[in-house]
Amino acid sequence: GRDACDAGHGYGDQRRVTPAARAAELRSTLDRASYDYYVLDQPTISDAEYDKLFRELVTIEAEHPELKTPDSPTLRVGAEPRSALPKHRHLIPMLSLGNAFSNDELTEWQGRIERIVGDAIHKSGYTAELKIDGAAVSLTYRDGVLVAGATRGNGTIGEDVTPNLRTIREIPLRLRTDSPPKLIEIRGEVYMPFDEFEKMNEARAAAGEPLYANPRNTAAGALRQLDANVSAQRPLRFYGYSVAGAEIGFETQWEVLETLAEWGIPVAPNRRRAQTLDEVFAWAAEVEHTVRAALNFAIDGGVVKVDSLALQEELGTISDREPRWAIARKFAPDIAVTRLLKIQVNVGRTGALSPYAELEPVEIGGVTVRQATLHNFDLIAQKDLREGDWVQLKRAGEVIPQIIAPLVERREPGSQKTVAPTECPICHTPVERDPEEVGIFCPNVACPGRRLEALVHFASRAAMDIRGLS
Repeated sequence: GRDACDAGHGYGDQRRVTPAARAAELRSTLDRASYDYYVLDQPTISDAEYDKLFRELVTIEAEHPELKTPDSPTLRVGAEPRSALPKHRHLIPMLSLGNAFSNDELTEWQGRIERIVGDAIHKSGYTAELKIDGAAVSLTYRDGVLVAGATRGNGTIGEDVTPNLRTIREIPLRLRTDSPPKLIEIRGEVYMPFDEFEKMNEARAAAGEPLYANPRNTAAGALRQLDANVSAQRPLRFYGYSVAGAEIGFETQWEVLETLAEWGIPVAPNRRRAQTLDEVFAWAAEVEHTVRAALNFAIDGGVVKVDSLALQEELGTISDREPRWAIARKFAPDIAVTRLLKIQVNVGRTGALSPYAELEPVEIGGVTVRQATLHNFDLIAQKDLREGDWVQLKRAGEVIPQIIAPLVERREPGSQKTVAPTECPICHTPVERDPEEVGIFCPNVACPGRRLEALVHFASRAAMDIRGLS
């Protein structure tokens, strides 16, 4: 919705706002996004967009500490759970992770650790694990027997979905060990394999039922069903990755993973123990460019953790929100191929003519994309984009859809080059162009297209904030 709206209305104006106003806007947007994701299981923005906005708010609050409020999302992990499901308090809060989008940011993260523990980090080394794109849960075992299972919720209190988790055959009802800990909470991710998801959708299509959008949202929704029989009909799977509340002398994260596997808890493949950050870099490159394409489940990056649990304890957490000793290494967005159906033109409130592409719907990273920005007609000419072309599409920063290039080898004979308009598509006034600029403009201040967009801008949140006007 956001992507299509932006492409169709040309909201690209950069407005000067005060740090206080921007922080307030970010808090509101992030709070709503968290509620949609954690409570409703209906995410309205991508993870990458949330990360970007969150990082912007962190930066503003760091530069202007007086702007941090008690309800800032930077002080919280998620949203409050709300449903008919009973509540469950985790033994230890389930924290979120900070993000690194490059090797340089991983190096900066290591530098922050070194300032606290010195050379001990180099003796410890790291574990590198796949970051499963699913729904986080905790499993509570007492004397080796599964007694409770819960969603992450707000990190401290989740929803008790024990009957639903028991339907996942990969989750052992009793740990496979003769000497289980008295009480342990095993954390992990519930997900849905690609092939099983496709089979389920094929069956729904044959029955005339609506199709599910993507595996992650479907898994999260199935997990929170009030009727466990419904959950049992969904092809849910589980991978474990950490423990809490155990007093059995684990020394490293790698030992935790190996022990979980011995106990019968599924652990994600392609994990690696790395002594240096260079080894982590090599692992991340391998997973991003080779392994990811062959996996039968979705990942949205990797997780790098300090291997020594003693060092983890010493490093602690940041504002009770995220651990200092772990970070998510995010990967570049996936690329999709789809057909460019038509090149449309939007007239903005300043008169700028902005081309955008209508696309055959395609899913990228869990979001169905139907439109993409084309920026300007010079760029269209440079890329030689034509209506009817098959094109490579990516979501820049996993947010705004952009066309990388046409697949010329699949171009149909007789296709026509795209020509920039000579008149406004709304009022048909001859367009104007500044010789030093790439933009094309409608000079008619009474143009209905300009007046509509001016009204949209006037009513928007950043202007008069007229709620309910559509």
